[in-house]
Amino acid sequence: MANQPTLITRDLNQLSAPTGNVYKSVAVIAKRARQISSNLKEELSSKLAEFASTVDNLEEIFENREQIEISKFYEKLPKPSTSATEEFLEEKILHRDAADEEGGIDVE
Repeated sequence: MANQPTLITRDLNQLSAPTGNVYKSVAVIAKRARQISSNLKEELSSKLAEFASTVDNLEEIFENREQIEISKFYEKLPKPSTSATEEFLEEKILHRDAADEEGGIDVE
């Protein structure tokens, strides 16, 4: 079981304080969560590619313990949305309101 709970109650005033609007804050967090998710997916795929088999026979496919351990490690990591929310609340995410310039939120 994961060390952290999967559901955390957040204070909306604290969440909306950096941007002045809870919806802008959620947009910033969502964009960062997609970035984290994409990075984790690439990392996991590259690690699992080392164990990829070119054999299509079901008889020759065997259980690879290293592959299972890698998968279990990534399953235990916090969800990208949780990580992004923590980064946002700790002010580790650079964000700017680009509504004046181009009409969107830019996360760096």
